[in-house]
Amino acid sequence: MRRSTVTVRRWTGPPPDEETLRQIYASEGLRPYGWSNGPHDVYAVHCHHYEKILRVVRGMIRFDLPEQRESIELRPGDTMVLPANVAHGAVVGPDGVACLEAHRSTH
Repeated sequence: MRRSTVTVRRWTGPPPDEETLRQIYASEGLRPYGWSNGPHDVYAVHCHHYEKILRVVRGMIRFDLPEQRESIELRPGDTMVLPANVAHGAVVGPDGVACLEAHRSTH
């Protein structure tokens, strides 16, 4: 069984604004939605049946990938592409987080 790889692209330069990130999604043919959480919120480990493309607008979030024994911290502008069926949990940073997210079906 092939292991799905999580892709992370780090933003370089000054943090982008939400409109800039929405334009990047549009150039990829994706329509994101926004969500946010307060400081130190926790998501238990779970999976999705779709590919998740997530970009941080403000704050910080750490994704824990137990099957890969890895944690990934994302900050403003950073992108994570999480393949379908990859187990992950998350912990929000001390200042909360706001993200944009879009999905790609794997069917």
